[in-house]
Amino acid sequence: MEDLLKLENQICFPAYAFSRNLTNLYRPLLAQLDITYPQYLVLMVLWEHKTQTVNQLGEKLYLDTGTLTPLLKRLEQKGLINRTRGKHDERVVMISLTTSGAQLKEKAKHIPMELVKCANVSMDELLQLKTLLNKVLDK
Repeated sequence: MEDLLKLENQICFPAYAFSRNLTNLYRPLLAQLDITYPQYLVLMVLWEHKTQTVNQLGEKLYLDTGTLTPLLKRLEQKGLINRTRGKHDERVVMISLTTSGAQLKEKAKHIPMELVKCANVSMDELLQLKTLLNKVLDK
């Protein structure tokens, strides 16, 4: 039972360390766009879906509204998104891209391939990792 508490036997630690390292690889690329990694994630969802409610964004990004709301406020202050109240229900907040937010997609297109270059593993291995991570997250 004692071996279960060794760091080297933990599943969570390499996942945590990998996540931190990956975020650190993104940092200089995203700094060129003046956005953070969580802001990048929001923008990617909006580049794909155009408009989302705060709850829809939270579900897609595994973030609660307490985390998402300040992040969205900062994106709005940067002029990248609009937040508007729902017409039928004012409790619903709709998030959409501004023209600047939509245009940022073009500047971000190179980022995924830059990360692949830094990964030091094959594309097949990355896709296997992604599949496994999605399987765990879907549970």
